[in-house]
Amino acid sequence: MGQARELMDRGTRAGIAGDLDTLREIYDPDVEVTTPDAGTLRGVEAFIEWNRGFIDAFSEREYRLERSLDTEDSAIDQGVFIGTHTEPLALPDGTSIPPTGKQIQVRAVDIATVSDGKIVRHDFYFDQLEMLTQLGLSQGGAPTT
Repeated sequence: MGQARELMDRGTRAGIAGDLDTLREIYDPDVEVTTPDAGTLRGVEAFIEWNRGFIDAFSEREYRLERSLDTEDSAIDQGVFIGTHTEPLALPDGTSIPPTGKQIQVRAVDIATVSDGKIVRHDFYFDQLEMLTQLGLSQGGAPTT
């Protein structure tokens, strides 16, 4: 197992467990993170706060890995995030979504790039419409004419 795979796996386990100290340990202080909802985040503390939003909002968190790929300096995962929405979900604009009590299963892909033993870049991809639809906050699907 390469270093990128080891750090990606540790990061995934830490995020699901709500272990923010491990995330601080394995991410570079100047990490750049891209997200579908909050855009580009710079620095480990911004990344920690983004993670805290999901950790606080979703209980019974789980990640089911479906596929993974490693290169010399990167690890790529495709899987499904599962969680129950039991607390308010903070949004990037400062508002929040009240708890719905619904379980979501959202497909996700993420790519972590490693340098000098730390994750220096992490790109997250997930379908926000799929998540909102499962929370009962959107009808989903393509618009009709």
